[in-house]
Amino acid sequence: MDVSGGLAVAVDARFIGRERELAALTRMLGRVEDGGRGGRPGRAMLIRGRRRVGKSRLVEEFIERSGLPSLYFTASAPPTAAADLAMFTEALTACDLPGVAALGEQRPATWDAALHLLALALPEDRPTVVVLDEMPYLIRNDPGFEGTLQKLFDRELSRRPVLLLCVGSDLAMMERLNDYDHPFHQRGTEMVVPPLNPADVAEMLDVPPADAFDAYLVTGGLPLVLEEYPSGAGVFDYLAEVVADPTSASLVSGERSLAAEFPAEVQARQVLAAIGTGERSRVLIGRAAGDMPVSSLSRALSLLTAKRVVEAGTPLSTRPSKETRYAVADPHLRFWLAFLGPYLPDIERGRGDLVLDRVRRSWTSWRGRAVEPVVREALFRMREGGLPDGTGAVGGYWTRSNDPEIDIVAADRGPVARRITAVGSIKWLESRPFDARDLSRLIIHRSQLPGANEDTPLIAVSRAGTTAEGVRTVDPADLLTAWRP
Repeated sequence: MDVSGGLAVAVDARFIGRERELAALTRMLGRVEDGGRGGRPGRAMLIRGRRRVGKSRLVEEFIERSGLPSLYFTASAPPTAAADLAMFTEALTACDLPGVAALGEQRPATWDAALHLLALALPEDRPTVVVLDEMPYLIRNDPGFEGTLQKLFDRELSRRPVLLLCVGSDLAMMERLNDYDHPFHQRGTEMVVPPLNPADVAEMLDVPPADAFDAYLVTGGLPLVLEEYPSGAGVFDYLAEVVADPTSASLVSGERSLAAEFPAEVQARQVLAAIGTGERSRVLIGRAAGDMPVSSLSRALSLLTAKRVVEAGTPLSTRPSKETRYAVADPHLRFWLAFLGPYLPDIERGRGDLVLDRVRRSWTSWRGRAVEPVVREALFRMREGGLPDGTGAVGGYWTRSNDPEIDIVAADRGPVARRITAVGSIKWLESRPFDARDLSRLIIHRSQLPGANEDTPLIAVSRAGTTAEGVRTVDPADLLTAWRP
């Protein structure tokens, strides 16, 4: 799971974070302004990120700051390519590109003609920005769109000072656009827009570090969801409002995300629901999905991992392992699948209190496991106080019987390490610190980890501190530094 970077969101008329992404866009615009080599100043960027992470908001803010003429076209999954073309033509004639007035009332019937009109509207003496948002929809309706865009970009768009931004939420499809066997190969610079990270959540909501991680785990860093999160509130104050409102963004986002990703893949949704309940091994996932045939389960898992909705992991040690486990990649969707999605009927009939009670009963155990990948990512990113030098991978370790199951394993590389650099435990409890018993258990687990020895450093990540000696402790405030300058 990637939780790096910040996210720009509108909060009290402010634009929070996203300095890295805005800087990258500004650098690319600078190359357009410089004119390029061989009379080809035009540049393209392929921007991808999960639904509702703020891709469109980021691009809009960039255009507003640049002050340049622009075309912003958002595809909306109409049934035909002709409908796409009609909407594109409408957006083109309504934009502020200098040459639009000269286009007249033309109604192109092909993407070749439509993109040629776009090129005619672009000036040759000043930079402009063109955005094709939700481009995967265009490709689904017209598989030849990629080739047409490549041809027009090479022949016309790249000869003009234009920054072309191709934006999409289908992560796998957007990645493939730059593959060797695709027409647009090496024509666009890739950018990944991640969700809001825990440090930005802390700033946005004005909450302590530990509460920021709680908020991150239930919202996934999605700005639309976080806009409903009261400033300074605890997680159950927020959830009490969510379950009282069937139209809450937290409730609606999960269902819309699934509908967009898997409109017809019923088996994939069944498998995802099984993983969302906490099942992680292939066998248990298959049983929870209704004793699904092995071939159907394999296809569903392949689809889910290809779409980056589910992450597959293996134990990290110096010994190869086939004990693959699966987890929902997006924190908000993970929470939605566990606590909200299955109980929408209760919320709709006004019994959100039943849903909130379920969350309270399971919160400690669910949160303890859900925070693990976030902690590992933070440790890996920390400049000081994180993992030892020479660490190139961080994960966990487990056996089929979960004896042992180790929260943190740092190594020189993965998935099969040559050297283990650290071993750690995560204790994410409200009031119980990491104590001597926890340390004794961690030492035993270290002795059972292939590649570790008594000199391998120990790390304790604890929400409530530590009372044990001989172990380096990391708390929530330390973890937040991973995402701060």
